[in-house]
Amino acid sequence: MDQVAQWMRFESEFISSNEYDNPLQEVSMQVDFTSPDGIKHNLNGFWDGGKSWKVRFSPTTTGTWSYKTQSSDSGLDGNEGSFECVPYSGDNPLYTHGALRLSDNRRYIVHDDGTPFFWLSDTAWNGVLLSTEDEWEKYLKDRVNKNFTAIQYVTTQWRAAQGDREGRPAFTGKENIAVNPEFFQRMDKRVNALNDHGLIASPVLIWTCTAKDPGQTVPNDQLTILASYMVARYGAHQVIWMLGGDGNYREEKSERWKQIGRDVFGEDHHRLITMHPGGVQWIADEFRSEPWFSFNGYQSGHGDSDKTLRWLCEGPPAKEWDKEPVIPIINLEPNYEAHKAYHSKKPHDAHAVRRATYWSLLVSPPAGVTYGAQGIWSWQLEPDEPMDHKGSGVAQPWYDVINLPGSRHMKYLKKVFSDVRWWELVPAPELMEEQPGKDDPHKFVAAAVSADKSWAFLYLTERMTIKLNMDMLDDPKIIKWFNPRNGQWMEASEIADGQDKFTSPDEQDWVLLINGKEDI
Repeated sequence: MDQVAQWMRFESEFISSNEYDNPLQEVSMQVDFTSPDGIKHNLNGFWDGGKSWKVRFSPTTTGTWSYKTQSSDSGLDGNEGSFECVPYSGDNPLYTHGALRLSDNRRYIVHDDGTPFFWLSDTAWNGVLLSTEDEWEKYLKDRVNKNFTAIQYVTTQWRAAQGDREGRPAFTGKENIAVNPEFFQRMDKRVNALNDHGLIASPVLIWTCTAKDPGQTVPNDQLTILASYMVARYGAHQVIWMLGGDGNYREEKSERWKQIGRDVFGEDHHRLITMHPGGVQWIADEFRSEPWFSFNGYQSGHGDSDKTLRWLCEGPPAKEWDKEPVIPIINLEPNYEAHKAYHSKKPHDAHAVRRATYWSLLVSPPAGVTYGAQGIWSWQLEPDEPMDHKGSGVAQPWYDVINLPGSRHMKYLKKVFSDVRWWELVPAPELMEEQPGKDDPHKFVAAAVSADKSWAFLYLTERMTIKLNMDMLDDPKIIKWFNPRNGQWMEASEIADGQDKFTSPDEQDWVLLINGKEDI
């Protein structure tokens, strides 16, 4: 009997009795998996070229699993088998702790065993499309070394890549699409590598921004077929789905995507799911009650005007995180490092990246944040402006851009949040007796406190003296400063009686920790 470790992938191949002109449209295969305790899980199989059909499944419990296929094709119908799920014995966190789900309070993401999962993602949109295996391996090793936990990418041709590195599209046609198995076989290796490195794969299934993108060129029924194919192919991987990418999914336009989500995922989905809307758009109210929608992703985008900054630190992310039913809030695309800002036309530097990421983590209950860099997202092979992204600036090759300082600072961001019980934090703007950002949003101080008011976490964008409402905290005794540029803590110092003002150590940005004891 075949064996597969818990949370990893079981795969089996089946041979159809006929070879079809367009298998995606002409035939389907479903597979019922039955757990050791008799619970059934129904999955779709997928066509993989010629007469080959496959199914992939990630077992959730140890013991003997059985399966049986159903199809209108006689070769694909009535196949039965079993395999033994054994405990995982390695050190990959995706399998030692299990698949991802929402925490019990629905504020953040946890593994199956309850271990909190801190989302720190990178936008390598073109990465799986354009990288070679060696390039992808080099990139993933770098991101793991910098403590990233997820990678976002696009799964089909879109405005910035009309196919893979060999020029193959994911699908052809519009009214009656046909998938290209060779495209996805190539992608399989990139997605496998993500999980092998302990990284969550986070694919955008349907990019929607421009008239070139599938979300604007393919009708709803065909989008459902296309997305369902990719879910069948990669649903056994450790993934978080993004159904739509960079589109307008608000108000009446949301109805289309709600229906596609219901048709693709149903109510018995096995992975977390979100949307990736366009810049400074908030879609939580439209989707939070959808049975397939797990958390609210947003994009604060690449602007640097006062209005744009205030949208992030004083707008919906800061004001609407506690609406019912509550869901995690994650900024899936803050400003990209080295990308030209929309308003000043100056490239965003590492400070702008740090400011956006720390703000994003503290104006809503922290669940995670995404980093991005000009040249990484487009998988630039030589210096040039990325395809169909006029005005974003010249992008340097990806192998140079992976070393930008902002990406190193993400390692330190992950460190400071790992040093504390970040999942206890909730926004506390009232902790600020005086808000420096009132007159200048560049000086906004983001403040959060633990739910029991025993400790506080603040981010200061530059050298300043802040005045706090210390009565909010329960017996504050010590302060510590964390340097987000080198990952070092300064030695703790005691808080004097009546002290309510604190001055950051130098002209740069700093994290301030206030606590009643050393261990938090």
